[in-house]
Amino acid sequence: MLQALFRNMPPVVKNLLILNVLMFFAKFTFERQGIQLDFILGLSNPASPNFEPYQIITYMFMHGDLGHLFFNMFALVTFGSILERMWGPKRFISFYFITGIGAMFLYSLVNYVEYLQLVSKLPADVVEVVKENGQSLFKQGMNYSDETVAALNLSLNMPAVGASGALYGIMIAFGMLFPNTEMMLIFLPIPIKAKYFIPVMIFIELYLGVMQYSWDNVAHFAHLGGALIGGLIVYFQKKKDRRNFY
Repeated sequence: MLQALFRNMPPVVKNLLILNVLMFFAKFTFERQGIQLDFILGLSNPASPNFEPYQIITYMFMHGDLGHLFFNMFALVTFGSILERMWGPKRFISFYFITGIGAMFLYSLVNYVEYLQLVSKLPADVVEVVKENGQSLFKQGMNYSDETVAALNLSLNMPAVGASGALYGIMIAFGMLFPNTEMMLIFLPIPIKAKYFIPVMIFIELYLGVMQYSWDNVAHFAHLGGALIGGLIVYFQKKKDRRNFY
């Protein structure tokens, strides 16, 4: 059954799935050698000395744990396969990367604003210490004891990883193009139409992102950025060419 599913996947979805899985295994292989790829390929705050331009792309192929990878790849195969068959490989891969990069921009903007707010509360020498040594603490599984300094370190040196931004773009596109399709969730075995399910997910992300719960280390504004860009692309394309967009 799994072989048939894999064989019938459209090419871009299949290759994205393979690449994400390979990067996940590479992450743990390198960790055994003392190299933490999340801190190299994950997306750092633009104000961080650890930020590199290539992270704009590579962060989309890193995942925190197996659950993170599974749910993202489940969404990619479920929704992405339908969109790729409808749009074709070129349009789909363009949409995927545009929404992923859009997610990066909104997340980075929010993260940078938060960084500026935190910096205004701390002495300049403390900020420099966090810039120089903060990431090494994370690599050891630690953080600063002072609440404000710890928050600065999270903002500055904890990288964002995952394809979730691009996949939220894919999900909102699916919801806009197939609003009456009924979806059955793993954790809620009740059929829900896409036009109801997708907005609820977006509202939850917005609420969690604004509230910024201390237990929640999820880049909600990256999800919202991907959804926003994906929604705008579909809206304007449908408006421009109602007959041929599908």
